[in-house]
Amino acid sequence: MNYALVITLLGRLLALEAGMLLPALGVSLWDRQGDAPAFLYTAAILLAFALPMMLLVKPRDKTMRPREGFVVVGLAWIIFSAFGALPFMFSGVTTFYWDAFFETVSGFTTTGATIFSQVEAFPRGILFWRSFTHWVGGMGVLILTLAVIPKVGSRSAHLARAESPGPTFSKMLPRMSDTARILYLIYAVMTAALILLLVISGMPVFDSVIHAMGTAGTGGFSNRNLSVGAYNNLAAEVLITVFMLLFGTNFIVYFRLVKGDGLKSLRHGEVRLYYAVALSAILLITLNTIPHYGGVGMALRHASFQVSSIMSTTGYSTSDFDLWPQFSRILLLMLMLMGSCAGSTAGGIKVVRLALLGKLSAREVSRSVQPRKVKLIKLDKETVDEDTLRSVLVFFVLYMAMLLLGTLLVSLDGVNFTTSFSATAACLSNVGPGLSLVGPMANYGHFSFGVKYLLSFLMLLGRLEFIPMLLLFSPAVWRRGH
Repeated sequence: MNYALVITLLGRLLALEAGMLLPALGVSLWDRQGDAPAFLYTAAILLAFALPMMLLVKPRDKTMRPREGFVVVGLAWIIFSAFGALPFMFSGVTTFYWDAFFETVSGFTTTGATIFSQVEAFPRGILFWRSFTHWVGGMGVLILTLAVIPKVGSRSAHLARAESPGPTFSKMLPRMSDTARILYLIYAVMTAALILLLVISGMPVFDSVIHAMGTAGTGGFSNRNLSVGAYNNLAAEVLITVFMLLFGTNFIVYFRLVKGDGLKSLRHGEVRLYYAVALSAILLITLNTIPHYGGVGMALRHASFQVSSIMSTTGYSTSDFDLWPQFSRILLLMLMLMGSCAGSTAGGIKVVRLALLGKLSAREVSRSVQPRKVKLIKLDKETVDEDTLRSVLVFFVLYMAMLLLGTLLVSLDGVNFTTSFSATAACLSNVGPGLSLVGPMANYGHFSFGVKYLLSFLMLLGRLEFIPMLLLFSPAVWRRGH
């Protein structure tokens, strides 16, 4: 382990986080609601740690290896959350650090689970910081670092690979920093477009910024207690519905569109399956909830919004879907586990993994009657190598194991099975709202501090897709040498 390189990179990340506080500080100073000192104190503490780590530690070997990449990613998300929780404490919106930590982890991992039941009285600076964590975490803290800090080692792709959602990773351009900048430019342009459209739809400017950041990061924090449903604005709901689906799409599609590939970029098997599942779910839930709403129009309006919200793992709500018929609730729970596309800002198992698992299962069934037949698994007419298939299978096993173990441990708080299972699934898939006591009109504030830390850990596991976090517990990773 190259400890000097790890410490130096973490120091740069802490300095970056101090800079990330500036927009929220600007909002605080503009609004004059008394929360500006919370950001100043936090920035000072961050720099007090960052500067010695950057200036006093000089790594002799600046080569980034997979081991250092995974460790930096795992530690960075924990440290970012630990320090990012401080504004909540210093501003007085919560008195318990575990609550602030839970909220911040939920923000950076774009989960959107909250311990707060009343947020409308919070200072705007705090509300902005809360949603800004979504926006930064959506594309990834390390991707942001590579976009703004060109040189973090000769093999910086290991950082991006360690936190990129999906079974495979592609740089798309020879230089990782160039890839990161283009991805962030696409991300920023789409976010700005949504802000403008929401303002045109009649949503206030500040609210538009908050909800655009939550939609872009597929996070779901709102500055309204009733989420998007508080506005009863059909135009805004339609816009957010469309953009939630767009941000749940693999960003490689947008990259290829920018390059000028045209319709070729849309011929992506996972993306087609993603939209087919979403449209099918919207149709089924619409039909199932017509009696609940008394008409097709309202049923379609709420079904399309909630399917987009849950499948993209955003977590916004316009209605209490916990009151829907059992069929619709179970279908939403299944979409929660599935998630959307690899290479997007969303969480969940991912559509491509489930597609590959289906093909792998079919191949194994076929082998039972034709054991000598060699059958390659293909995706978009390209052969999927066995290492990728094995990683998909390992991910699925880890996901299900953590889902079951988490459900068991959360139940120790004395909550019912639906709450335990859906809370674990919502945090592991980075969705936010679950069912029963953690439904869209409820929150996570009633859990004990131990369960809040457990759910925070599950959020980090889901966002980083297990390996970077689990490797932190491996003694072999921390040994000196290569």
